[in-house]
Amino acid sequence: MRQRFRTEARDLLELVLLPGLAAILPWSWCFALFRRLAHWHWLYRTPCNQALDQAKKRGWVGPDEAQWIWRRRLVTLVDHADHYLGLWRSDAWMRRHLHVTGQWPTVGQTVLLTTFHWGAGYWGLRSAAAHGLRSHALVATLESPAYQGRTLLTWYARARNAHVARTLGAPTIDIVHRLRDVVRALRNHKALLGLIDIPSDDAKASITVDVLGLKASVPRGLMRLVVDHKVPVVLYITGLNTDDGSRFLHIQPLDAGDTVESLAARLFGELDRLIRSDAPAWHFWSIAERFFPASAQ
Repeated sequence: MRQRFRTEARDLLELVLLPGLAAILPWSWCFALFRRLAHWHWLYRTPCNQALDQAKKRGWVGPDEAQWIWRRRLVTLVDHADHYLGLWRSDAWMRRHLHVTGQWPTVGQTVLLTTFHWGAGYWGLRSAAAHGLRSHALVATLESPAYQGRTLLTWYARARNAHVARTLGAPTIDIVHRLRDVVRALRNHKALLGLIDIPSDDAKASITVDVLGLKASVPRGLMRLVVDHKVPVVLYITGLNTDDGSRFLHIQPLDAGDTVESLAARLFGELDRLIRSDAPAWHFWSIAERFFPASAQ
């Protein structure tokens, strides 16, 4: 019970109280505070230490480990804070702080909007919604062991999923248990929004891709549907400027090609480029042994 209390107390602090400051403070003040908090070693200690360890094993931490993990903590904190910013800030706030390059696709067509677990992604989907795109976000199941015995984390994940659904104006779809709903949405010419860089350990079919000179195993199912139904793909990347807290959004159409292999190569070639440009901004370093099973140490 003592350990459960500590876990819940840490989740309250790291998922609600500290990132929730973004709802009540001017963003410039809040981000200045976040930059200081990111130097605290106890903040997000376990996932950040795991991320540092996994990135070091694969050669993606330079000589300044303190700077690497500071950036990792800061991106994590801002990513959580965006949940509260999104609830309390208007599109006018977004226009002031988000710098956009590229164009969203025409409203009303079947399309897959896709991105990666890199940077701080909420304002990308908020921008898509402001453009008029109503997309079903594909989300991970909340039945995984990571949520067992963590009441506040489960509540927080459900709240974020509900927030995403309200923002996009369409229900989320559990990609693990409701794959038929994905097929139905494509047949009904709906837009989908999904993060593509997830490990394949729970997937029925996987494909191997090259990322950072390593072999990664990722689910094949969504890419198979996109190729079979000839769905246009738009890749968007939402990043954080760690100097001033502003955001950038890059939107680009992606040629899906005629095979799953060609689509996977194009998508994960972009992930490779992103991680090389800012390795600490990739959220999945902490579970890299699942993403790169052949290189697990």
